[in-house]
Amino acid sequence: MRVQVKHDASTECFAKQLLDIVNGKMAIDESTLCITLLTNFCKITATTDELIHKVFPHIAQNYKSHQWLSERAVLAAKNNDVDAINFSIQNEIPGDVAMIVS
Repeated sequence: MRVQVKHDASTECFAKQLLDIVNGKMAIDESTLCITLLTNFCKITATTDELIHKVFPHIAQNYKSHQWLSERAVLAAKNNDVDAINFSIQNEIPGDVAMIVS
């Protein structure tokens, strides 16, 4: 959906590669039972902080924009990794912390 909206060639390529993975069209290395990602599949970051700043640039200015937030990439990681990343992102948003209990 986002690929169609953005009309971005690199996004289209990434989406096609994701679909190829999901649809089992990527060759599997028999010795490792893993696939080899293409060199242009993604950009590797050295640290979690670098990843956060690339995905959520200027979070302190943009966090109230639902459109801006919805355009950010979805990060696939283990739940405890996601929790740590979310905590780091939330620490960059100005204001007091509030807990909502339902």
